[in-house]
Amino acid sequence: MLNSPIQSLRAPSHSGLALSAACSAGFLWGTGALIVNVLISKYGFTPENISFWRFAVGAVVLLAVFGGQMSWTKLRPLLTTVLVAGTAMAGYVLCWFLGIERIGAAIPTLIALCLPPVLVTVVALVRGREKLDAPLIVVLTAALIGTALIVSRHDSGSGITGQHDLIIGISYSIGSALLYAGFTLVSGRLSTELGAGQASTCLTVVAAIVMGLSTLYRPLHWPTGIPPQAWFLYLGVVTAALALLAFSWGAARLSPTALTVATLVEPLTAVVLAAVFLGEQLGAWQWFGGMLLLLSIWGLGRRVGAPAQESNVAVRAKRARKG
Repeated sequence: MLNSPIQSLRAPSHSGLALSAACSAGFLWGTGALIVNVLISKYGFTPENISFWRFAVGAVVLLAVFGGQMSWTKLRPLLTTVLVAGTAMAGYVLCWFLGIERIGAAIPTLIALCLPPVLVTVVALVRGREKLDAPLIVVLTAALIGTALIVSRHDSGSGITGQHDLIIGISYSIGSALLYAGFTLVSGRLSTELGAGQASTCLTVVAAIVMGLSTLYRPLHWPTGIPPQAWFLYLGVVTAALALLAFSWGAARLSPTALTVATLVEPLTAVVLAAVFLGEQLGAWQWFGGMLLLLSIWGLGRRVGAPAQESNVAVRAKRARKG
């Protein structure tokens, strides 16, 4: 029996590169968190305005690079999936920001980032795409505990004003986690069928259109000063176009569980950069959480490479018997 394309893509070298790509996407998104904080606190931009221009600039860049390679023949049967996934991508970012507006950064970040790995793992187990074993439990537990420790003291400072805001903020955060988990579960298929470039382009265009609908209740505007313009361009080119391209490339070669755990590099990056550039102090538990997270990703790298190695050995043995 011949190897399938997916099996071939999951060779050891590709598994390591795919995990690195997913971690890189998380790192780039983490740098964006610092810039978003500056744009909101110093320049007064709204989350809707930042999200729209981030996706709009990213869409322009991706269209310029991959627009000529777009294949309607490949896209047409996946059009509904692309529309749903692009809407989910815009939605999970917006819900996360709205949760932060209500109850600060710590609780929404904890829910929005720690819940998706659990959700996608449950779905993968039900579908038979993951095997529940001790290494998986250890990796997932270490990643979740590490992320919880990282964000435990990283709050924006906005207090909870009442039970009503608490309920709404948590609801937004859970909504963000559900949308991100759903987006992750379908992104691998889109990247495999369309290619990382075309998938990233289509998703970013859809997300920009969806975020553009926010003009129905709040006007959007491009900044006039040079510093915020530079930050908006960075968010679009680096944290939207480049990061999503890396994420999509990894999504085609990793399981949804591995993908969501690898992108947990995002809060670690955000917290470290906040300490370096904003003078925020990192506690001992945050450093310990960062070490746990890095160890979990290292363990994940060993895990995603092992099945491919076993598969390749089996294939070579079978070919030797035929020969």
